[in-house]
Amino acid sequence: MSATPQKKRASRRVLAAAAGLATVGALVAAMPAGAHDRGQGHGHGHGHGHGHKPRTVDVQLLSFNDLHGNLEPPAGSAGNVTKTHPDGTVEAIPAGGVEYLATSLRTARKGNPYSVTAAAGDMVGASPLLSGLFHDEPTIEALNKLKLDVSAVGNHEFDEGAKELARLQNGGCHPVEGCYEKGKKFKGADFPYLAANVTKEKTGKPLLKPYTIWKKNGVKIGFIGVTLEGTPDIVTAEGVKGLKFHDEIKTINKYAKELDRKGVKSIVALIHEGGAPASTSYNYDCDSPGAGDGISGPIVDIAKGITPKVDALVTGHTHQAYVCTVPDPAGKPRMVTSASSFGKLYTDTTLTYDLRTKDIVRTSVKSANHVVSRDQPKASDMTRLIERWNRLAAPIANAPQGYISADINGRGSTAPEKPLGNVIADAQLEGLAPADKGGAQVAFMNPGGIRADLVYKASGSEGDGVVTYGEAFTVQPFTNMMNVVDLTGAQLVTALQQQVSGPNEAAPKILQVSKGFTYTLDLTKSGAARVVTDTIKLNGEAIDPARTYRVAMNEFLAGGGDGFPAFAQGTNKLVGASDLDLFNAYLAAHSSATSPLAPPATDRITVIQ
Repeated sequence: MSATPQKKRASRRVLAAAAGLATVGALVAAMPAGAHDRGQGHGHGHGHGHGHKPRTVDVQLLSFNDLHGNLEPPAGSAGNVTKTHPDGTVEAIPAGGVEYLATSLRTARKGNPYSVTAAAGDMVGASPLLSGLFHDEPTIEALNKLKLDVSAVGNHEFDEGAKELARLQNGGCHPVEGCYEKGKKFKGADFPYLAANVTKEKTGKPLLKPYTIWKKNGVKIGFIGVTLEGTPDIVTAEGVKGLKFHDEIKTINKYAKELDRKGVKSIVALIHEGGAPASTSYNYDCDSPGAGDGISGPIVDIAKGITPKVDALVTGHTHQAYVCTVPDPAGKPRMVTSASSFGKLYTDTTLTYDLRTKDIVRTSVKSANHVVSRDQPKASDMTRLIERWNRLAAPIANAPQGYISADINGRGSTAPEKPLGNVIADAQLEGLAPADKGGAQVAFMNPGGIRADLVYKASGSEGDGVVTYGEAFTVQPFTNMMNVVDLTGAQLVTALQQQVSGPNEAAPKILQVSKGFTYTLDLTKSGAARVVTDTIKLNGEAIDPARTYRVAMNEFLAGGGDGFPAFAQGTNKLVGASDLDLFNAYLAAHSSATSPLAPPATDRITVIQ
C-alpha cells in the first residue's frame, strides 16, 4: 500500500557513509480513405467534408504516479507488475526504470499532435540512493528530459519541508551541501508542481500554483493538482511546518469554478490519493460488473464529490493500477486512473476535445494502462544521466554492508508479516537493547517505511549476495533517528489495535515486530477485534496491561505517524542511532561471505483469514 514518509536527512546520510489503448481506431479505419489523414473528426458525425475544420480533436493524456526517484529499474519482486491472462494464469512482468519509461512515453507520443504528460505526485521522496543522496535532483532532471508537463505534489514532496520543495521547483544548489557537480547549478523543474489544497498558515495563500492551463492550437485544458488532506498524519511534523492541508473535493471544485469562469471548460484533476482495486493485476477490469464496482478506498468518495466540470481524475498514493469509471455527482461516468508505482506503468487516455464547446466529450474518453517493459530499447540520454550520477554516488553506494543467501522480501511481499520487516525490527531491538542504548525489550517497524526488497542477484559489480550501502539505503531511505520510550502494556495493545481500526481499518498497516513478540490477527473479524488480545506475548509471557515496557521504534512512529497515536504517549524517550545505521550494523554482525544471512521465518504474527 501507500508509502509511509519520514524525514530524510541527506547530510547525515552522506556523513554516515491492458491490451492496447481502446481508442476509436475501428471507426477511423472505417472512414473514407484519407479522411483521418486530414485531421477529420473521428466518427462523432462532426466531419464536414473537404476544407472544413473538424469539430473535435483527440488529446492524448499520458500519466503516471509515485515514481519515488526510481531511476534504475526497481530490483526484485518490487519491480514486477502482474498480468492475468484469459485462462486465469497470472504472469509477473519485470517493469520500470526511466530508461524504459522515456522510450515508452516517446513511442506513445508518435503520431499524436496533441499530447500532454501529467503526474499525480510522489515523484520524489523515499528514493533509492542514486537520487536520495542528492536530494532528488537527478529525478527532477530526468522528469525534465521526459518532458513532463505538470505534476501534483504528493505527501513525499514534503519530506524535507516547504523550502526544499520550493528549491526543487525553482532551482538553486542545496543550502547545506551546495552544488553536486562542479560548475553546474541545479535549475529546478521545468514543469509546474501544483498544490491547490496546501496553504501557508501565516498568509492563507497557496504554497504553489493551484492549477495550470495547457494550450496548443486553440485547445485549452486546465490541470488542478492536490495532495491528500491527511498529509500531515503521514509526514514528520517538520516537513509540514507552517502549512495547512485542505479538503480535496472543496478545493478542486473551487478551482474548477475559477477555470470555468476563465473560459477553460476542459479540466483534469491530479490527485495524490487513491483506491484499492479488487485485483492487483494491472489489466483487471474494475468496471466489472458495473462502473467502478471493482474499486474501493478514499478516491471513490472523492470522485463522487468532485464537480462534473472536471472531465478526468489522475490519481496515486496507493501504488495500485486501475482504470475505472466512477460516477460524478450528476451520475455520469468519469474516468479515474492510477499507474501503479516506480514507473512500471503509464496510462494513455484519449480526451476528445470539442472545438466548439471547448469541452471534453465525456462519452468518448478512453483509457488503458500499459507496461513499461524492459525488453524495449533504453533511452540513451537517460542511460547517460544514470551513469553520471552513479559515478558521483559510487564511493558511498558500493561499500559492502553484509551478505544474504537469498532474496529477503520487504516491499515486494504482500503478507502482513514480511521477512525483511523481521530483519529490520530485530536490527532495531539488538541495537537498542543494551541498557546504555535505551534498554529496549521490543521493536516495531511501520511497513510503509520498507521501500524495497534485499535482492540476492548483484545490482552492480559487487557479486551476488552482497548487500551494498546503496541497496540498504534503498530499503530504508529516510534515515530516521530511533527512539526508545516507556509504554504500558495497555498502550501496546491499543497500538496493535490501531493497525486495523480507525484510519487504518480500510487499509490495515501491520507493524513488523522483533523476535520474541507474538500474537494472532483474526482478519475474519472487523476493526480492533481483529487483534486477539489474549494471544499477545513477549518472550512467551502474556503482556501485562499495567506493566511498563521499553519500546524501540523510529521517530516517525514515535510521533504517532501512520495512524498510531498510542505510540505518541511514550515517555522517558531516549534518542538512538538512525534506523539505517542499526540495519547496516546488524547485517555486518550477522553475516559474512561464508555465512550469509538467510531469510528469517515469518512466525511471529499468526494470521486467521
